[in-house]
Amino acid sequence: MTTQEILVPRAGRPESPSRIVIGDALPRLDSLLERRRSVVITDPNLEAAYPELIGRYPHVVIGLGETHKTLETVGYIYRELLKLGADRGSYIVGVGGGIVTDITGFVASTYMRGVSGFGFVATSLLAQVDASVGGKNGVNLDGYKNIVGVFHQPDFVLCDQGMLATLPERELRAGLAEVIKCGLIRDAELFGLFENHTFGSFTADAELLHRAITVSVTLKAAVVAADETERGERRLLNLGHTFAHAVEKCTGRYLHGEAVGIGLCIAAGLSHKLGLLSASEKERIVAVVDAMGLPTAVAPDTGVTPAQLLAAAASDKKREAAEIDYVLMDGIGRAIRRRMTLKELDALAADIL
Repeated sequence: MTTQEILVPRAGRPESPSRIVIGDALPRLDSLLERRRSVVITDPNLEAAYPELIGRYPHVVIGLGETHKTLETVGYIYRELLKLGADRGSYIVGVGGGIVTDITGFVASTYMRGVSGFGFVATSLLAQVDASVGGKNGVNLDGYKNIVGVFHQPDFVLCDQGMLATLPERELRAGLAEVIKCGLIRDAELFGLFENHTFGSFTADAELLHRAITVSVTLKAAVVAADETERGERRLLNLGHTFAHAVEKCTGRYLHGEAVGIGLCIAAGLSHKLGLLSASEKERIVAVVDAMGLPTAVAPDTGVTPAQLLAAAASDKKREAAEIDYVLMDGIGRAIRRRMTLKELDALAADIL
């Protein structure tokens, strides 16, 4: 398996792009951190799985799960950094999945108004293909996803495929939702790979998984380079996420990637209803999400109603006044944005949710 490096331009710093290394990436860490006064932020699972790696550096361990992705956790990290003597010259590294990398980027950007730099060792598939790439760093507030945050790209992201071997199957499935999303946005061939594979055959093929990660990161890097602070084209990367965030908030049951699977199926239904997606294309999307072991709809036993989901979607951070920027599919492999009022979205989605 080859190791590839993708460079993502950073606004205001064209001479210093964000470096994303995919493949056998972990051996690069020592050289990247040479002569830096580094502090690691991680979670207890990673601390237990990689004691030698984590133990090399002063480190802060945070709790697991979305319930810890909060300003309270950020405050805890600030205090721990003060205890460790971290200052503006310190360097912060997040070793973990999307929650760890999101929090790390936010902390590094705000502690003492910003430290000397930060990077990520992305240990989950979701973090490797999405969460750690592109510089969106944020935390949740009262159940609202990433409602507090900053745009600040990391110096580097190491996506070591070997680290995925210890990932629970559920987490691996959740990460695939973001790869499916990338295919639906801009790469019909990538989406087609899923139609020719089961979850087992897809994830067991190291070269295929490497290709999927690389294509997903390349796509996201190109979109981010064109619109780093999400004023236009980057919003396409939110495909499936408006209702995914609503599902997460209302149920508290689903991993982010699982909720994205549901959100993609809802977006497919809305796109079909608007005449942008054929019935067969909609069925193909739902079939792929299902084949990868992801949920395609909110389970009835959650007790969550369409009205609750619509109310949560209305509070999404992509909303502006009484309108929302919603991402639809104009066929498989092409996403488009449509500005619609919340009333229009309610009317369209009421019989789909």
